[in-house]
Amino acid sequence: MARIAGVNLPPNKRIIVGLTYIYGIGPVTSAKILDAVGVDHNIRVKDLSQEDEAKIRDFVNSNYRVEGDLKREVLSNIKRLKEIKSYRGIRHDKKLPVRGQRSKTNARTKRGKKVTMGSGRKKAAAKT
Repeated sequence: MARIAGVNLPPNKRIIVGLTYIYGIGPVTSAKILDAVGVDHNIRVKDLSQEDEAKIRDFVNSNYRVEGDLKREVLSNIKRLKEIKSYRGIRHDKKLPVRGQRSKTNARTKRGKKVTMGSGRKKAAAKT
């Protein structure tokens, strides 16, 4: 089983797809890595030789920031925005969309489940 950057790659996937299981590596970056180390894109992860696996691991560790380091950097960037009270930091604090999306409607992913409100009227007094 191939283990790169602390992530076990799925053995039955092609290597170009398997590398995308690492946080910070997408399809385009995966293709660039494989081209740089000279590994066929269509080979399965379980069919990788030890040398190829070592080459990929060394290349990723030396040239890319992935997994824990990348997550830590992203979180520190968000923390910095919150500390300096920038507009984006305030949006992060309030758990609202940050990149200009409308929030009157259609922000359900960020804002959570819809909460219905009453009409605002008091109930009529009951007849005696």
